[in-house]
Amino acid sequence: MLALPRLLRTPKGLLIALFMPLLVVAMVVTGPHLVGPLVAGALLGAVAVDVPVLRWRRKRWTFPDGAILTALIVAMVLAPHTPWHVGALSAALGVASKYVVRARHANTFNPAALALVAAYYAFGSGQGWWGALPDAHPAWLLLLVGLGVFICDRLNKVPVVLAFLGSYYLLATGSAYLGDATRVAELFRSPDLHAALYFALFMVSDPPTSPPKPRQQVWFGALTGVTAWGFFTWIGAVWWLPGGLLVANVWESVRRVREHRARHAH
Repeated sequence: MLALPRLLRTPKGLLIALFMPLLVVAMVVTGPHLVGPLVAGALLGAVAVDVPVLRWRRKRWTFPDGAILTALIVAMVLAPHTPWHVGALSAALGVASKYVVRARHANTFNPAALALVAAYYAFGSGQGWWGALPDAHPAWLLLLVGLGVFICDRLNKVPVVLAFLGSYYLLATGSAYLGDATRVAELFRSPDLHAALYFALFMVSDPPTSPPKPRQQVWFGALTGVTAWGFFTWIGAVWWLPGGLLVANVWESVRRVREHRARHAH
């Protein structure tokens, strides 16, 4: 197991620590009696899958930081009234996908995004994004943005965040002028605005499934924004944000494989 100071020096450990104040505020606002079982269930499901796999692969007990992050994100996005066992199964599926769907020694899909889309089809689960504080006083949005900007700057993921938000809201603004402004307007206010910010800062920027270089990040973020917008406009599915990320994940996996082959061809 990692000691706490050492854990906080890792990107995943730091993000878990940053999530704590956001999670506490979100639970107080939404109601701990309502979302507490959901969070506990998601953590239980994710850890139950990750701990034995890590033990088998590394031959030692390892702190499941990745599973904890996946569980927290899944729980904070699912609708608050989601049963705890749905949170557990969804998070477990997301963690399992890391080991099943891989390309170039890295998981292809963002585990939380895959879990959220799968939960919709498997359980009919809605998405409330309560962890993004849509029901809190608008001033609390500063906490969400502040924590997100801090971790993205530390991870050098600012380009991917800006590319996503820029493409997503550029298309939304253009559609407001050219189409149904009333329908598009919801993207610029709570809860959809909070959802987009949370999604950009904590999911699109996921290091294992997003590109490392700034130019690649711009393409990745823009593709996520355009695809998510397409899902919102033409399908209207509740999973339009994580669905857009999954498409970009496939693009990134193909890019990594091609880059590896080109490097070894010479």
